Amino acid sequence: MKETSHYTYVFLIGIGGIGMSALARYFNQKGLKVSGYDRTESTLTKTLIEEGIDVVYSEAVNDQIQNLSKEKTLVIYTPAISKTSKFFDFFKTQGFQMHKRSEVLGHITKHLPTLAVAGTHGKTTTSAILVHILKASGVQLTAFCGGILQNYNTNYIGDGEEVVVVEADEFDRSFLRLHPTAAVINSMDADHLDIYGTSQMLIDTFQEFSRLVPKGHLYAKSGLDVEAQFIAINEDADVRVGSVSIEEGTYIFDFHSGEHHLEALRFSLPGHHNLFNAAAALALAIDFKPEMANQFGKALASFEGVQRRFNYIYKSDDLVVIDDYAHHPQEIDAVYQAISEMHPEKKSVVIFQPHLFSRTQDFAEDFAKSLAQFEEVNLLDIYPAREEPIEGVTSDFLMHLIQHSSKQLITKSEIQERIARAKNEVVVMLGAGDIGVEAIKISKYLHETI
Repeated sequence: MKETSHYTYVFLIGIGGIGMSALARYFNQKGLKVSGYDRTESTLTKTLIEEGIDVVYSEAVNDQIQNLSKEKTLVIYTPAISKTSKFFDFFKTQGFQMHKRSEVLGHITKHLPTLAVAGTHGKTTTSAILVHILKASGVQLTAFCGGILQNYNTNYIGDGEEVVVVEADEFDRSFLRLHPTAAVINSMDADHLDIYGTSQMLIDTFQEFSRLVPKGHLYAKSGLDVEAQFIAINEDADVRVGSVSIEEGTYIFDFHSGEHHLEALRFSLPGHHNLFNAAAALALAIDFKPEMANQFGKALASFEGVQRRFNYIYKSDDLVVIDDYAHHPQEIDAVYQAISEMHPEKKSVVIFQPHLFSRTQDFAEDFAKSLAQFEEVNLLDIYPAREEPIEGVTSDFLMHLIQHSSKQLITKSEIQERIARAKNEVVVMLGAGDIGVEAIKISKYLHETI
């Protein structure tokens, strides 16, 4: 790939994706002309347009596209792109310079200090916490995030190049293109088996990623099969969280890492998984600038969260509604642990939209066990994303595996009715598909009518 300064125009196929839109914002800030295509309009694409980025929703190859310079145009595409994409076919046939998002990220970060957050769960929250504590402490950073940070209402930070923060995405082995100076691996649970085939192949690839990190600068959850400094809660480890208590919905804890001992830190995101994410972010920040450890620790208290990561969209004495991106059994377990800890007196209700036919098939039994923990289970149709249907793999198939007396299939149009009759309940809306759009509608409805 040529230096980015060589290009004057950038076109992104799949610009509305959370990772792709961050790259669009990066190039827009650098002064390049940026445009792109996405299948559907969204809040994010509307915001990009407001920022001066052109977005089209039709794959009609117009005169503007046909007149682009092959030499001066960089075409970036997401690996999740449809094989029938007309834009992809056009740019490839015409000989444009085309690169996957991961290649471009690898190129941008190649010569800059880079903190990478890896793992099948927790990447977005951990990287968001890391971005916040660095930025709040005055570090001039560039960051590409996989979610919208509540503190800054964006997924891209472009303050400077002291350090770059990236999510090291295992999908399509993308993270092997990065050049991390320090990294953390939060988890290596089986996922993306449509790409890897077996869980061992996934682990092997994480181990390959770990070898890209300079010795002594890799951190990982205790028990993972990599050579790293291990992180744990209330256990002996290289990086340890201890003396954990809860005060008015906020965690208070001590943090120990080498010579750094920070006491009575405050962090408001619920769930032990988020407490671990905070410790992982703190470890990476201190690795980068150990002399600022105390500032980083204090900055945790002002972190407001990430959209669609345990977001309270409504909260009253009688009803709590939470929106979360959880789309894997382990993530559903983590959400259940958090609501059980924070709202033990309320009935737990889940509305779950399975994501991908292949993932539903691969983890059907585990999904069934995770969902059965809730006192009531509601299933939406499977969100297909990039996939074609698999015969016999439906939400009805999954529902029959759930050992539960209170379970049902519902449609999106029935969500409001179900939540409207809730009494003393905590309702969690889970999934990586368009259930997030429904959560926005529910939030508006509840705040306007109740």
